[in-house]
Amino acid sequence: MKINEIMLKMISESNGNLADIEHYVKVTCYARMIAEAEGLDEKTKWLCEAEAIVHDISCPLCRKKYGNTNHQMQEKESEALLREFFSGSDVSDEDLERIIAVISRHHSPQRIDGIDNQILIEADYLVNANQSNYQPSAILTFRNTYFRTACGTRMLDLMYAEKLREAEKNKTA
Repeated sequence: MKINEIMLKMISESNGNLADIEHYVKVTCYARMIAEAEGLDEKTKWLCEAEAIVHDISCPLCRKKYGNTNHQMQEKESEALLREFFSGSDVSDEDLERIIAVISRHHSPQRIDGIDNQILIEADYLVNANQSNYQPSAILTFRNTYFRTACGTRMLDLMYAEKLREAEKNKTA
């Protein structure tokens, strides 16, 4: 399944929720940038992009079922939705199982188990830090604890330079 096919299918299934669409499009763009900068092979780059596109597949269901998009509920609900989403496609069982594994813990950075997982955590954080207006100290702590790729770290440093300076200043005060 080509990346553009996955993206169009997710857009279709988003039922016009532009906030959701804009979120995973941004995450996908950042994931692609990081994956390319890391020099990953084509299959791993494809996994990074596919995972980024579908990483929040359970958000609409969680809003309906639980009234929110709690991270634990997203991770819990993802597997069945991903199996249905990729059903009948040419995505291999191996790739589908990897996508499910990564999406089922994409809000659990302490459970990162591969470069594709690392890249999704970083790309999603780059978007979430702005969309959720994270505090400077939280951005600095997450950066120092979980960011590992040179490109992802550089992107965070550039995008959140002012907040990082503020956090460092408050840390020494």
